[in-house]
Formats: sequence, structure tokens, C-alpha cells
Amino acid sequence: QVQLAESGGGLVQPGGSLRLSCASSGSIFFTTMAWYRQAPGNERELVALTSTNGNTNYADSVKGRFTISRDNAKNTVYLQMNSLKPEDTAVYYCSAVGPWGKYWGQGTQVTVSS
Repeated sequence: QVQLAESGGGLVQPGGSLRLSCASSGSIFFTTMAWYRQAPGNERELVALTSTNGNTNYADSVKGRFTISRDNAKNTVYLQMNSLKPEDTAVYYCSAVGPWGKYWGQGTQVTVSS
């Protein structure tokens, strides 16, 4: 069984920073790991993705502000979020692609408000 657990969410003021972590259980190598987010009334959207070779992709809305990184030895992915805006408020989900498909975490709430 594979489980992903997000942590690091919370309430921050506009312009602040948060660092999200996603730790995986089990002994599975993930080819890609990514962060998604979903705000109330919106569809889930891809925020950032990283592949095994370190290539990354970002949503236009977060480029220059967010950084995704990966610790392959720990099967852990991080999302450093800087210069946060109210529109970044959402539930952030970790995902990972492994040998048996795509897995999802339960999500962590990020709220950006003054």
C-alpha cells in the first residue's frame, strides 16, 4: 500500500512564505511527483511537477514564486512558496506516479489572508 502525507500548510499573510512537504510510505520509486491545488468552486489544477531527472514544470500563475524540489532517497517532494497571494488559497495535494499508477495525498490547506 502506498500513502502520501502532506504537511506544512497553514495561514499566512500576503507576501509570506510556506514550505509544503509530501512524504511517501512504502518502498516505491516514483517517476514523477507533483503538487496540485483546488480552491472552492474551482477544478483541481497542476501547480508544479518534477521528474526523476530534475526537470520541472510550473503553472504560469506561480512561476518565479514557487519552487518544487525532490529528495529521491526519501521519496519526498517539497514545494517552497514565496510571495504568496490571496489567490493562492486552496487545498494543496501531493501526487506521485509509481509502477501501479498515480497516487494522491489527502491535501493540506493553505490560506493567504491579511
